[in-house]
Amino acid sequence: MGALGHYLEQEGVATTQVSLVREHTEALAPPRALWVPFMLGRPFGVPRHAEFQRNVLLAALRLLESDHGPVIEDYPHDAPYDDLGVEPEGLACPVSFPGRPSQGTLAEQLVAEVAQLSVWHDLAVRHRGRTTLGVTGLAIDALAGYIASWFTDSPPASFRTGLTDGAALKLACDELKAYYYEAKSVQPGRHGSAAIRHWFWHDTAAGHAFVALRTIAAQSMDPSMKPLAVQSLVPRAVDVSLQANATNQRSAP
Repeated sequence: MGALGHYLEQEGVATTQVSLVREHTEALAPPRALWVPFMLGRPFGVPRHAEFQRNVLLAALRLLESDHGPVIEDYPHDAPYDDLGVEPEGLACPVSFPGRPSQGTLAEQLVAEVAQLSVWHDLAVRHRGRTTLGVTGLAIDALAGYIASWFTDSPPASFRTGLTDGAALKLACDELKAYYYEAKSVQPGRHGSAAIRHWFWHDTAAGHAFVALRTIAAQSMDPSMKPLAVQSLVPRAVDVSLQANATNQRSAP
């Protein structure tokens, strides 16, 4: 899309676009682009949030007011969360969902937790008849292993040719989070989007791993990792919640 923009501009047609992978946009340097910190496949946020989607579209269109480029601006807001909290009819189970694994390193806990979720995710796919997984092309155990290997002394290479390390890690994390959200949505009880978000970031090894990966990204010398250290890996609202929770724990008697 960025390359196409150059051709259209040569013909006198002003262009603007929405970008989900900043590194690619920076390389192509299109005339005007709005980078959004949303998961791949959702350039305007999430379904059923018309007002938010309209604001994203307007932000992209406002870039047309610039008569020179390249211009790359960052959208300043995180997307709302999906309403995954509709309890599936006829799905009930007296078994409680296992808590976060307590043994081993954070990477080992992540791999074990992903394995524990597999039964619930299979149930979610059968019930919904679909899944949002598959963007990376990795099986879920390989996906977990790829992310876990970032906690070793030898971080993995990108799993796809032409994809930077930062973009690959972000794509993998987005898909893993979708796996967790889908699995949790079919657990017994009613799980609103806020409850699932709190569970993921506060109560799972994956949530803790993402926060740790943000630190790794901040310390990395790879420019493609820098966006992960700012806002694209841990949403701003979640970061505030985690900091508040840590403060409350420190102040508790």
